[in-house]
Amino acid sequence: MTTYIALLRGINVGGKNILPMKELCALLEKLDLKNIRTYIQSGNCIFDIAEANTTALAELIADNIEQNFGFRPKVLILLKSNLEAALSANPFPESANDPKNIHLYFLSEPAGNADLAALEKIKKTSERFKLVDQVF
Repeated sequence: MTTYIALLRGINVGGKNILPMKELCALLEKLDLKNIRTYIQSGNCIFDIAEANTTALAELIADNIEQNFGFRPKVLILLKSNLEAALSANPFPESANDPKNIHLYFLSEPAGNADLAALEKIKKTSERFKLVDQVF
């Protein structure tokens, strides 16, 4: 078994795309995922399954949510090792003292020619960012 993480975008935000975690877990169990754990009401979950094609698994989960709940979230599947690698590559190691103030945003594909200069112009002085591979 391999451990994967599913990140579901736009779940339970502002009273829209309501998906109770208990029902999400039940749906994922029907897809033969094992040891399913969720994080608060975010739609983010971790589970085990035999080696899987992450793109196909993301589509399968999104299809089932759409069929059962009437909306189709963007689903990104990561290997647990992807998250661990991103954490190890943290470009702001001092943030380990205050982990609530560091955020990782995983991209489904490389950003290409990201306009980081535009972001630099609008960020607050207290903010910093870095794009490393598919992690912002």
